[in-house]
Amino acid sequence: MESKNVKYPPLQLIQTWVWMMIESGNPELQDKGRNNLISAFGTLAKANQYLTENAK
Repeated sequence: MESKNVKYPPLQLIQTWVWMMIESGNPELQDKGRNNLISAFGTLAKANQYLTENAK
């Protein structure tokens, strides 16, 4: 059972990982960004949901 008190990385860091994954154009950075998001959230879908709910 997942706790609602899960601590996610700061929003700016998450946005940086998304930038790395999508816009960097560097395959190594893209993998690193993707892996960081999956490590933090478990899935890219959860990362996307978090960003959607928390982006200003």
